[in-house]
Amino acid sequence: MIFSAQSKAFALLLSVGLVAGCSSTGGTSEDGGEFGSDVSAVDQEGGSTVYGGDDQSGVSSSAMTEEERMAAREQAEQQALREITVFYFDFDTAEIKQEARDVLVAHARFLANNPGQNVRIEGHADERGTKEYNLALGERRANAVQRFLIVNGASRGQLETVSYGEEKPAVMGSSESAWAQNRRVELVFE
Repeated sequence: MIFSAQSKAFALLLSVGLVAGCSSTGGTSEDGGEFGSDVSAVDQEGGSTVYGGDDQSGVSSSAMTEEERMAAREQAEQQALREITVFYFDFDTAEIKQEARDVLVAHARFLANNPGQNVRIEGHADERGTKEYNLALGERRANAVQRFLIVNGASRGQLETVSYGEEKPAVMGSSESAWAQNRRVELVFE
């Protein structure tokens, strides 16, 4: 394919314009110039300062020690885990699933650190089985969660267990999906 001299000149002109538009003036913030940004340059320790408002007060990440950053991260992770308050069980068991253990440990730590906080542990079952059997199964599930919380730091006085059996389904229906969502324990913080 042959390009005309006119299209080559246009391409060259476009390239020069692009390079000129992207070039730097060579100035730095150390030259005393202001760049109009709300974020200052990263300092030697890797922190930065974010400014807000007209008074130019800001928050510096370099002001936090590494231990403070780790503690803040841990606290945020624990808070996120504590937002989970429903725990599911396999058919006809009261065994706490592995994936629920870290979340329950976060709840136990929270209760240990907040002795005035109480929680009601509600055990549930799906509709299969007799009413009496499902009440007993819901109670076994609630008691399993209660024991786990106590072993991990919660006080027995903070915990109340109740079983609803099949009386309060989360999902109506007679399918495996509905049954799986009804085999649960719910933590209700009071």
